[in-house]
Amino acid sequence: MCATCGCDTNTSSAIQAGEHHHNHEHNHLHGKTIIDIEKDVLYENNLLAERNRGYFDAKNMLALNLVSSPGSGKTSLLEKTLTDLKGQFDFYVIEGDQQTSRDADRIHATGSKVVQINTGKGCHLDAHMILHALQGIKPSENSILFIENVGNLICPAMFDLGENERVVIISVTEGDDKPIKYPDMFHTSSLCIINKTDLLPYVPFSMEKVKEYARQVNPELKFIELSCTSGEGLSHWYQWLKEKVLATVSI
Repeated sequence: MCATCGCDTNTSSAIQAGEHHHNHEHNHLHGKTIIDIEKDVLYENNLLAERNRGYFDAKNMLALNLVSSPGSGKTSLLEKTLTDLKGQFDFYVIEGDQQTSRDADRIHATGSKVVQINTGKGCHLDAHMILHALQGIKPSENSILFIENVGNLICPAMFDLGENERVVIISVTEGDDKPIKYPDMFHTSSLCIINKTDLLPYVPFSMEKVKEYARQVNPELKFIELSCTSGEGLSHWYQWLKEKVLATVSI
């Protein structure tokens, strides 16, 4: 088991996955065991993340890491975005799931180029996986890359993939206390999308509370409320995306 996040280090992947290296020295002194961790277990990942970031910069790309718990609507949001903005930008998608290519199939149906990473028992994508996915997908310059991470609000927060922006997505059906229960994810994100707002009349969810809790861990966090079902609020997401494109990509 990975000491960083608890995932299986022997995970197989549809794309060659990075290995977690654990270096331990065990010294026995007066019946006690002393364990020395010789280096940060995230050190290798962070080096590869910087390599990915350099790749994105060199190709003048905007890379977004989409993170959420399962069922928040990441894939539905991607489908709507890729369909509604088709022809305006060159899109590429990396799909992360433990098993199946169901989400990748949905994205492929929009006409966008997509690569699937199956992490097996692993609970997150890492920079090494993204590096190999990029070698396969070969994105063009001045393009937009969406990385749909494995559904999990804990482990992906620790792994820098080299992205420009991290976008956390929650739905009103999950409860308004997610930011204080999983603070690391909200602390490391720059935008919080609150999805499924069409269900607000039917669930006990406070928009004021969720934003208050989120600002306790990240005062700079931005919010967009939307519904992929009704389409309400999608224009605000598209506007945010276009502003980031203008700041990053030369079309």
